[in-house]
Amino acid sequence: MGPTATGKTDLAIALSEHFPFEIVSVDSSMVYRGMDVGTAKPGRGILSRCPHHLIDIRAPQETYSAAAFCRDARSVITEILARGHYPLLVGGTMFYFRALEVGLPSLPQANPGLRRELAERALRNGWSSLYQELKKLDPARAAKIEPGDKQRVQRALEIAILREKPGASCQIGLQTALTGEYRLCKMALAPGDRSWLHRRIESRFESMLKSGLVEEVRNLLKDKALSQELPALRMVGYRQVVQYLYRELEYNDMERRGVAATRQLAKRQLTWLRNQPGVTWLDCMSKRLSRTLDGYIRAKLDTI
Repeated sequence: MGPTATGKTDLAIALSEHFPFEIVSVDSSMVYRGMDVGTAKPGRGILSRCPHHLIDIRAPQETYSAAAFCRDARSVITEILARGHYPLLVGGTMFYFRALEVGLPSLPQANPGLRRELAERALRNGWSSLYQELKKLDPARAAKIEPGDKQRVQRALEIAILREKPGASCQIGLQTALTGEYRLCKMALAPGDRSWLHRRIESRFESMLKSGLVEEVRNLLKDKALSQELPALRMVGYRQVVQYLYRELEYNDMERRGVAATRQLAKRQLTWLRNQPGVTWLDCMSKRLSRTLDGYIRAKLDTI
């Protein structure tokens, strides 16, 4: 685990080459096909040498939830263990980690038709109107969501509407949580110097732009089935490039906002991690990181 740009993928690949690990991606953006540059997805050469599970399993116009991740991850974990290997879960989507570890509350299944309807209403009347509707249907939930957080407003309103329907089922059939079933070892990468991470984030976003992020998004938008309101195109980095391509932002503003949004994401990820119990922290800036982690993992495997 760890905030964006801390080197999680590179470290995981190195570990998988020395230990009987198979990497399971815990990343809500890498699930989408055709979204490679802006998600920092490993290249084809790396993936052929070191396959990653749960990458490229959805089209950008499809939704992917924490519930779907839990089902997919559990299936993959079972297969990996049956091969005599160990699953190495790697990524920065903290809610997925938490959902897999402790489970999720019962919620209505995603309803694509209702989601499209809500998105169309938002385009006509604005997201503030949907937020006001959410406040009427579920004021407690609305109080925990920022009015400008479109994705969470949409999902919360979808749940509220579905629960209002007579005879609607709120069960999604989640498997039990991993806690109590498997022995978990939680490790997190974080820098000792926050400014180091800020520089990494800026450098990486610049590199994405040079590597064709704008062209990648432009190609995605050619698909008539894709709307800029879809979760895939509202992700950090992609959202700002979409705004640039729709001429809502100048290039320099797009770059600046993309970096700022990524820094805010990293801050949220770190805050979430600090509130989680049982995490072993590793300094991603340390020159001794590989050696330290090698010894730590060998000691853990010897106790299994």
